[in-house]
This record gives sequence, structure tokens and C-alpha cells, in this order.
Amino acid sequence: MKILLSTILTLAVLLSAHSQNEKPSFSDLDVFELEFALDPQISPDGKKVVYVRTGMDIMTDRKFGRIWIIDENGHRKLTSREIRESNPRWSPAGDRIAFVSSTDEGSEIYIYWVSSGQFSKISQLESSPSGLSWSPDGTMLAFSMKIVEKNPVLVKSPKKPKGAKWADPPRVTTRLKHEQDGSGYITPGYAHYFVISAEGTTPRQVTSGDFHHRGTPQWTKDGKSLIFSSNRNENWEFEFRNSELYKLNIEDGTITALTDRNGPDYGAVVSPDGSKIAYLGFDDKVQTYQVTRLYLMNVDGSGKKEITTNLDRSIGSLNWDNKGAGLYFQYDDKGNTKIGYTTLAGKITKVADDVGGTTIGRPYGGGSYSIADNGKIAYTYCTPYHPSDVVTITKGNSSERLTTLNNDLLDYRDLGEVEEIWYASTVDQRQIQGWIVKPPGFDPAGKYPLIVENHGGPIANYGDRFSPEMQLYATAGYVVFYPNPRGSTGYGEEFGNLLYNNYPGDDYQDVMDGVDAMIAKGYIDESKLFVTGGSAGGIMTAWIIGKNNRFKAASVVKPVMNWISKTLVADNYYGYADYRYPGQPWENFENYWKFSPISLVGDVETPTLVMVGMADLRTPLSEAKQLYHALKLRKIPTALVEIPGSYHNISNRPSQLITKVAHTIAWFDRYLEEE
Repeated sequence: MKILLSTILTLAVLLSAHSQNEKPSFSDLDVFELEFALDPQISPDGKKVVYVRTGMDIMTDRKFGRIWIIDENGHRKLTSREIRESNPRWSPAGDRIAFVSSTDEGSEIYIYWVSSGQFSKISQLESSPSGLSWSPDGTMLAFSMKIVEKNPVLVKSPKKPKGAKWADPPRVTTRLKHEQDGSGYITPGYAHYFVISAEGTTPRQVTSGDFHHRGTPQWTKDGKSLIFSSNRNENWEFEFRNSELYKLNIEDGTITALTDRNGPDYGAVVSPDGSKIAYLGFDDKVQTYQVTRLYLMNVDGSGKKEITTNLDRSIGSLNWDNKGAGLYFQYDDKGNTKIGYTTLAGKITKVADDVGGTTIGRPYGGGSYSIADNGKIAYTYCTPYHPSDVVTITKGNSSERLTTLNNDLLDYRDLGEVEEIWYASTVDQRQIQGWIVKPPGFDPAGKYPLIVENHGGPIANYGDRFSPEMQLYATAGYVVFYPNPRGSTGYGEEFGNLLYNNYPGDDYQDVMDGVDAMIAKGYIDESKLFVTGGSAGGIMTAWIIGKNNRFKAASVVKPVMNWISKTLVADNYYGYADYRYPGQPWENFENYWKFSPISLVGDVETPTLVMVGMADLRTPLSEAKQLYHALKLRKIPTALVEIPGSYHNISNRPSQLITKVAHTIAWFDRYLEEE
């Protein structure tokens, strides 16, 4: 009896020790503990980095950003203020940092003096500034700010009696673009450029006219002019994809157009000697996707030429090297964001991989970098196992990781293993890339339910980046598969443009071929398949369940169900005709209907959860309701989940991310064990 009791106690101790050593899986409340680095800015001498350290406030359910600095004295917060801070920018001499600080009352420009650690507000603005840019001599800052105008009035209202409480007057709109998902109704007015002394004076408006002037302006080397991108054409509202580069004399306001073509020209950077401008753009061929190209011209607009790189990838975020011999840039390649370098002859060198980790939710691209005078680069670095940290690298040398913002959390969580997968599409044998997340404690001899997670866009890509949503699905015991079917970016212009007038189309078969490739691995229970996705992923999910009955349940999130209604109701209603489908809906009714998932709803037998943000202006609430109402009328098991206050980014607030995943898992779990 004593031996038996001793054995039991020994086993209990061993099991207890084992339990204590086991890491818990990533859980919903862990979302509030995540932090990520944004906008790293390296000092001109390469010895310091400032960045926006972003976290989640569990009490306010909001993201917040504070500027931190990394230098010889360590890693610390830049200022003593506990309010929102953003847009840090080093002065040319590296002795000051300009930044924007925001409260509920508004945003202002501040200056931080590096030697003393003192900081001060230098502005008193009527709107929020953006695009801070130092003059070459460090005496001035340029920025963009909106000047608000009054709404148009069609009739003069009668005078109401004193003390009367009448209904609010109507809001009259005459603009093409009058609302924006994420912010709602756009107050009338135009964004203009201003300059302000770095010592603090009244800002001076330097642009005029009924045109928008946004983005970060670039100073010419003599400090007398700004180079910027805008559309100042008379028909600019309807030529919304067009933009030109302009040169602005800040003394007299004279504006000279430097480019003139049908297509976007933007992203200008002035060479170190001031003689050249590198910029991005393309000739608009009116198609679903075009690769952005790199161009060079003299500072007066003459001598335009393309720098032919043969990269076949869209590039962005240009920066000259300090000798003016080449340019750094950022690009996506096969689901991974990279930093590259090109000579002026177009010879490409890859500098860094794994840029990103700034999109908290699903594994989309993103991230940014900056470069010091000596060529040292600071950038946001991520893997599938952590959001963005700050890393520095010099071209051709090894990198140095400066932050580990999530080690205190993620080192003590059992995360699902992420694995890359390639497979052939049965449409045309193209190679399709995707990713797999396996549940913690995965057993290759077991059988697991599968969630297919379709990405949005569709002109976008998923990659090997950290995703709390994918990890939460894996924690719930599901294998997760997320593919990049045709139409995804990072695989070339031809691949991305395969959706033109064919969406949804062969991308459906790419996804289903991926499902078969997953089943062929041997650890997927073919009787337990589930499918979800948001936005374009919601479209694909709705299309899939209209095309087949292989899935036990679906979660269709913020979908487009009817291209006719979507195209004329969404905030970007003016942007679809000819680029997605030929003609306007009333000119090509049958074609728009043919590609609308609602046209297949009579064939849907899959139990379907429908989810949407109640303030969504990109895929409006009415689109989700079309699916829900149709399924109710057909007596297909369904539920409508409406997220109060949420725009299209349904996971923008941490609790909304949690509730989106929780509702999807709860719906799938309901049908998991049904035969």
C-alpha cells in the first residue's frame, strides 16, 4: 500500500512539474498585451533611432503610440508626456526631432532638443498636421493641413422662434468624394501645404486653389522650393487615379508641373546634390493591377527616363544613397516584404527581408524603413512569431535587433507553428503559395479540422508575418490555411491582373486546389472543412459556398454580395468601372451580376455566419444583409453579427479583433462534431 501511495505521489509531482513547465497557448486577452514598432527613424549619423512604440490599452480598447529613442544611453521614452505621439523626424543636423502630439482637442507640432532633452510646442493649428519635412538648413518645416470650408446650402431656412428646438438642418453634398471608410463623412475643404519656422511662428500657407495637397513634400537643396505630388487638373475629381509632380516656389507660390501623363506620378525624392528627382508611377493602362515603376528626371522636369530594373514588383518608399549613385526601396515578393537597392543602371540588390509586422490582425504586408547619411538602415522587422521590432542593417552587413517588444509575452506562449506551402493550380499549373498554421502541440499522426482563411483586397497578399487572428484559430484546435491565389500582389503584374473582368474567377479554383493539397498532407479531416475571410476574402468565401458544399460551415465577413449595389453605394463607388469590369453597372448589368456572389445564393447549403461592421462604408452593411436575408428566406442556418461602431477594418480595436475571431470559432465549433 505504501509503495502504491508513493508511486501515485511521485506521478502527481511529475505531472505537476510538467504542467508548470508547459507554456499556455496564445489567448484572446493576450491581444491587449501586444506591442509593435512603427515608423523607425534613424539619426543622420546612424547612432540613434526613434520610433513609435504602439500598444493596446485594455481600459479604453484603443491602440496608442508613444515615441521612444534608442541611443548610447539605452532604450527609453523620448518625452515625459503620456499622450499620443507620431511622425518623428530628425533635423538635417541630428540635433532636433520634430514630431506630432495629439489629444482629443487636436494635434500640434513639437520640437525635441536632443542635447538638453527639452521639448516644446511650436504651433497652434486649426487642423491636424501631417507629412512633416525639414528644410535642408534645419530652419523650417513644411507640412500638410486641411483648411475646412462650409457645406453648400441650397435653400435659406426660415428663422425659428426664440427658444424653439427644431430638427438639425439638412447636410447638402455636391462632391464626388464625400465620405471615407474609417472616418465617415468628410467635411468640405482642401489640404494645403504650409511652412513654419522651427523656432515656432505662425505657419504660412504656400499652396492655394480647390485641389488637395497631401503627402510629405520634398525640399529642393537650395531650400527655396517644394516638390510634391497632387492632381491639379481641372477634372481632378474624376481623374482620381492621375497625379503629377509639381515644383512650388515657397516665396511667391508659383507652381510648375514637372510631369504630364495619364497615370500616377508620386513618391519623389531629391538627389543629394539637388540635381535629380527619382519618383514612382506608371502609364495607366486601365486594368485591375499594374506594377509601379521607377523614374528619374532633372530637378526642372527635363530628361525623364525609366530606370529599368526587370524586378516585376511594385516598389515604394524611395531613398537615395548618400552619394547619389542609387536608390533604396521597399517591395513585396512572394508574401515577404523586403528592402532593395538599385543602381541608376537598374542593377538590383536585396538588402533586407521580413519587413513589416505593423498590421495587427491578419498577416498583411506593411512596415517602413529610414536611412542614415552613412547608409545604415533602421526598419520594422517581423516573423510569424512576433510583430514588428526595430532592426538596423548596413547594405552587405549583418543586422542588429534593437528591440524585443513582445518577448515578455510571446516567449511564454506556445504558438502555432507556421509553414509555407506551394502547390499547382489545376487551371493552368501555375504555382500558388500559401501558409499553414498548426495548432500548439500538433501531432502529424492526428486528424485536424481545417479553416481556410481568404485574404482581402483582392489586390494584396498574406505572408509569413505575425497574425494574432491566425494564432487564435490554431489555439482553438484548427489547422489554418491561408493562400495567395491569382490576383495577389508580389508575384508580378501579369499574375495580379488575372482578375480583370474575371473576379471571382479562377482564383476560386486556386483556393480549392489548396484545400486538396492540404488534405493530401494526411493530417486534415476531410469531413471537417471550414472557410472564412473578410472583404475580398468574404467575397471568396461566399463564392465558395455557392459553388460547392464541401464545407461544414462558413463565416462570411464584410463581403460584397452584389457588385451593382456595392459599386454605387460604397465610399469608393467611383473607382470600379473599367478597372474591375468594363463599363458602369447600368452599361454592363449582366456582367456585374455574373460575378456577384448573391447570384449563387440559391445553391448555398452551408451553415453561414455573416459578420459586418455597422459603420462599414467600403462593403456596406446592406451587402451583408443581402446574404443574411437570402439565407433566412431559404431556411439555411445563419446568423448576422453586427459590430457596433466598426468601419471596414472590423478588427481595428483589440476587443473587436477578439470578438470577430470568437464568433467565427463559436460558429465553427457548433458544426464541428455534426455528422
